Amino acid sequence: MAYRLPPLPALRAFEAAARHLSFKKAAEELHVTPAAVSLQIRQLEAYLGLALFRRLTRAIELTAQGRAMLPKLREGFDCLAAAVDLSRDGGDGALTVHAPPSFASRWLVGRLPGFAAAHPGIALRLASDDDNVDRQGDTAAHEPRPVDPRLAESEVAIRYGTGRYPGLRVDKILAPVYAPVCSPQLLREQALTSPADLARLVLIHDETIADAGLQPGWAQWLAAAGVGGVDARRGLRFSNATLAVEAALGGQGVALAVVPLVEAELAAGRLVRPFALSIPSPYAYWLVMSEALAGRPAVAAFRDWILAAGGR
Repeated sequence: MAYRLPPLPALRAFEAAARHLSFKKAAEELHVTPAAVSLQIRQLEAYLGLALFRRLTRAIELTAQGRAMLPKLREGFDCLAAAVDLSRDGGDGALTVHAPPSFASRWLVGRLPGFAAAHPGIALRLASDDDNVDRQGDTAAHEPRPVDPRLAESEVAIRYGTGRYPGLRVDKILAPVYAPVCSPQLLREQALTSPADLARLVLIHDETIADAGLQPGWAQWLAAAGVGGVDARRGLRFSNATLAVEAALGGQGVALAVVPLVEAELAAGRLVRPFALSIPSPYAYWLVMSEALAGRPAVAAFRDWILAAGGR
């Protein structure tokens, strides 16, 4: 297919200037003068027959045509950068994974030896980020992490949220459920023969999902269990699952926990589920990346591995 395109330097100048909204900063990035950037953009505007910027007294701003052009142009440069990096990659490469703290510590870390054994050539770095959980007021266009294929290391994100992240590749890792858990000692000391017995115990709340309208809580679980007369608002509240689980492990009460994040404790007997009933979460754990990153060997290997691990 023959591509009829403007000169590449002009497109690069426009992309940099539009990103910075500054000819000077674009010139610094491209190692040219601001006058050269201005000239390249004027040539591009002449080629297209339309204005891409409005030149103000001490600033520039994009026109409607410039705003429409920028996202696809950035996507194209990202794909070019990824293609060049693929040609340079002599080994499996490096990978940085950003994940919510609770998921990283309670689910992912324990499974990473399996990934390392299967892919010894991939240098994996795990970063724990609170901002990888959807928050109240997030828009559908919210970008989970700036996954930039031009970085020396690939970057992908694991996000706990709705999965609606336009412009990014999104795969569901797992959809968790919430269930009551407590320490076996607490269960021995405080008989829990029916959900109504929870009225005598401290309720531990995991408020990882900040939006009260979406957070699965004790009120929803008790309603599903058909129990009335229990004050679901009382008890201890924690901002993330790890703190809630630690409180349950310490015998401080009964936590409504994300079941996949306490699998190890349940298997080892450090926690028990006094009741089998669970309720679904409106959120799931998603693997999120730029489309331009998907073909990198390290990224593809991690994607295949974590989706299989989540499926199990």
